[in-house]
Amino acid sequence: MAAIGTWAFSQPAVEKMRSLVLAGHHATDVVETAMAEVENDKETGHHVVGRGGFPNNRGLVECDAAIMEGSPGRFGAVAALQGIAEPCRVARRVMDRSPHSLLVGVGAVMFAVEQGFTVEPNDNMLTPQSALAYQEFLEKKKSASGHDTLGLIALDLKGNITVAVSTSGAPFKSPGRVGDSPLPGCGLYADHRVGAAAATGDGDKIMCFCPSFHIVQLMKQGLSPREACCAVLADIMMKTGQDKCFEIGLIALNMKGEVGAASSVDFPYTFWNKSTDSVMKCVETPV
Repeated sequence: MAAIGTWAFSQPAVEKMRSLVLAGHHATDVVETAMAEVENDKETGHHVVGRGGFPNNRGLVECDAAIMEGSPGRFGAVAALQGIAEPCRVARRVMDRSPHSLLVGVGAVMFAVEQGFTVEPNDNMLTPQSALAYQEFLEKKKSASGHDTLGLIALDLKGNITVAVSTSGAPFKSPGRVGDSPLPGCGLYADHRVGAAAATGDGDKIMCFCPSFHIVQLMKQGLSPREACCAVLADIMMKTGQDKCFEIGLIALNMKGEVGAASSVDFPYTFWNKSTDSVMKCVETPV
């Protein structure tokens, strides 16, 4: 039993996952519930997640989210989803109730409505902070920094493992832009025989390297989560040139409950497993 999340703001989510895992909940319910609380919290929106996330260059908040179980073929995702503050819950319904694996834009909204979700006006998805940032973008072409996609992985008491990711995407992106987050093997990947991994950072670059799939395959070959994360990052840096590597943070969790991370920037993350009584904070420094 274990849980891990990207960035320091994942601590409340990992705390929630810890309590749910110890209460005997399934890993998928664990990550969905913990993710939704962050997605729908306007105070964490500036971390580029859910309500309060930065809008696209037309002022509309478009969210991407995905969830993947370790069981073969269990994956669901949404992209460019407007008007719903808990996109990971919609991704869960895609996995459970749709013949498809990934729904985008208007199609994702239509599916969400069919599943009973309420679509909110775009103004509800913005906060004063994100609205002001957008106004500054329009007036001064001042961009906002941040690629703080939230990635969560949970391993439950029965050995089920699930990973989920959620993001409002690159600030002031082009309408319809989709990064790595909702793409299996890129933003996330899970295999019940091995473990799971998630990525965060510059999604337009990350998707070109399928790092989450690569990490899980290396763990399958016997590498620890940290060794696998470091090996994948080293491979990417070899291809891009170490001084030209983009922002990327990687986390992984294997079926033993061991965790690991690697990053091209200072990368705080939080985790808990059976060897720790409480949620731990760590900072991964660039390799």
